Amino acid sequence: MVKLIVGEKGSGKTSHLISMLKEAVEEDKGSVVCIEAKNGLTYDIPYQARLISTNDYGINTYDQFKGFLCGIHSGNYDISHFYIDDFFKIVKDDTGEQFFSFIDWVNRFSESVGIEVVLTITMDPSNVPEKLKPYVI
Repeated sequence: MVKLIVGEKGSGKTSHLISMLKEAVEEDKGSVVCIEAKNGLTYDIPYQARLISTNDYGINTYDQFKGFLCGIHSGNYDISHFYIDDFFKIVKDDTGEQFFSFIDWVNRFSESVGIEVVLTITMDPSNVPEKLKPYVI
């Protein structure tokens, strides 16, 4: 299952993501992974969650990010949640079709392996395309 937290810069998307992450750490039995572009959340998330910076691995395309998620999962089948902060800072391409294709892929991936994936994206909530509206929380 994929969920999108959408809002303009400074609207509280990351705070919402952190709250959801903390709840998952407290309530779920599986491993929780938080992915971000830089190491900005080091002191904001509980130590039980794994924090990974994509800058450490040179991830910046959709295909690289897909492989990254698959690789993390293949190393730990106990993952129950992926929390991905500020997705467009990781993959520096926010054009529609590639993003739509990625969301379709990650939705299929998450359902096939039983992982919830939550992404924050910077976008005016009133401009969310119809294809993405089912994922917005």
